[in-house]
Amino acid sequence: MIPWWLLAIVVFGTNFTLWGVIGLLRLLDSSTWGWWSKSRAPAPVDLDVSDVAVLIPAHNEEEVIVDSLNAITSLVPRQNVHVISDGSTDRTVELARRCGVNVISTATNVGKAGALHQGIRRFRLVERFEVVMLLDADTHVEPGYFRAALPLFADPGVVAVAGCVRSTTDDSRLSQVGRLVAYHRQRIYTMTQYLLKFGQTWRRVNATHIVPGFASLYRTAVLPEIEVNPPGLVIEDFNMTFEVYQKALGKVGFTPSAVAVTQEPGTFKDYVRQSKRWSLGLWQTVRLHPPKANLFTAMLGLLLLELLSSSIMIVLLPLLLALLVIPEVFGSVAHLPVIGEVHAAVAAHLSLPVMLFGIVLPDLLLTCLVALIQRRPRFLLYAPVFLFMRVLDAAISLYALPQAWLARSTGRWSSPGRRPVEATPQQPQQVREPEPDLRAG
Repeated sequence: MIPWWLLAIVVFGTNFTLWGVIGLLRLLDSSTWGWWSKSRAPAPVDLDVSDVAVLIPAHNEEEVIVDSLNAITSLVPRQNVHVISDGSTDRTVELARRCGVNVISTATNVGKAGALHQGIRRFRLVERFEVVMLLDADTHVEPGYFRAALPLFADPGVVAVAGCVRSTTDDSRLSQVGRLVAYHRQRIYTMTQYLLKFGQTWRRVNATHIVPGFASLYRTAVLPEIEVNPPGLVIEDFNMTFEVYQKALGKVGFTPSAVAVTQEPGTFKDYVRQSKRWSLGLWQTVRLHPPKANLFTAMLGLLLLELLSSSIMIVLLPLLLALLVIPEVFGSVAHLPVIGEVHAAVAAHLSLPVMLFGIVLPDLLLTCLVALIQRRPRFLLYAPVFLFMRVLDAAISLYALPQAWLARSTGRWSSPGRRPVEATPQQPQQVREPEPDLRAG
């Protein structure tokens, strides 16, 4: 019989334990460093928002572009904000120009990575700015983002800073499905950011698999060394992160205080489509970059091994539970051909208590931990459904694996259905009066 604790390790892996412990060491290190440095002159932070260019690739984003631009132009000089419309056929370009930011368009739909590549080159961002923020058109940057993120560049080895993502969960127009998706995604974000990425981006041990493209910062000096738009990839952010480490360009910084809020898909169809795109992007990038003898490859190998083992186990979970529950409800199935043999094989290694203590209860405890970190008891209301969402995610991940070797992607994209941002008395949604447009040729 498989011990329940071994099953928990297979499903939830050692990644959370390993990087969670390193995250605690990072907290202790930062506390000690902060106490020691109080008696010393503070390290100068040479960068401010005037040194930051914001680049927003947008494909048919008229529902959200104005709110995103209003949010970012309240933090960054308007002339620093650049929108590149990737073959949009709606009012994205018109609305962006009315907001007074720099706007250009691609000739055709070239995909997000292609749009970023063109935007960096045509706006001459490398020559004009020290740092570039890559920002999704549906993302609302919170006021403290740059105050928290820019000081990380005081370490000259840091070449990229990953933002801390938060889902929009309180939109009154969300359906129950949309609300479930938002809470499920926020649970994933909380676990990966607090229990993985925080430890992975410690200055003493630095290796993380992704700087998410929703709201991230890069030193422009390293952008010429990064192939932003290699052929055959469906998304760019995995590849850009892999290149940072595999080309030894520097380290990635991360702080939970650099927050940006993004919309999640409002339907299961959009959720599955977006999840397929993300999973395919990971496996395509793994295919593109051969392993090297470094910490990044070791971290990635452990991550992928546990992703495969946990995905296989989670996908089989409904079948295994059915095989163990049916005899308890309907009596022995030993006399049934095939089913009886399969049940005997499963029952020899697993039992309902083992499944309960090895999978169900650990998943519930993770939900309780997320609810505590987020101070949102409502996560507990969705706890019974999160495990079924994990089954869906695992199936998508396994589906995408062979696709990464069997199919090539053009990178062209179609965003999930967007929801116009709700106006509030404190933060009305409006189009600002235009200022002179500093468009690059």
